[in-house]
Amino acid sequence: MKKYFRQFFVIILLVIVLILPCLVFAGNDIETNLKNLGSAGGYDTSGGDTQISEMAGTIVSAALGLLGVVFIILFIFGGYKWMMARGNEQDVEESKDIMKNAVIGLIIVVGAYAIWSFILLSVLTK
Repeated sequence: MKKYFRQFFVIILLVIVLILPCLVFAGNDIETNLKNLGSAGGYDTSGGDTQISEMAGTIVSAALGLLGVVFIILFIFGGYKWMMARGNEQDVEESKDIMKNAVIGLIIVVGAYAIWSFILLSVLTK
């Protein structure tokens, strides 16, 4: 029971931490706040026409960045599980599998990013 409570608590804590930045923009005029933030970051906020390749590039880059974060979380979880195995070979093997699969996933994500970057630079920008 205590194990499930701890896992539930960690999930709730992660959800709160991930939702908390959204509350920063809880003002009356969200669009103005976002434009001001973009201007401060050096981005063009004129709202001109966006090409489909730019939108696709932004979406793919964001998704691949999110997958990188998932890799870090899985790798840390596998390491934590390995440390908490206390000599139990089954838990050690499980944690090794988690870490191995996380590395394989990272290799796939980096490969996908390389392919996407090649396509974006050579095909879509011409």
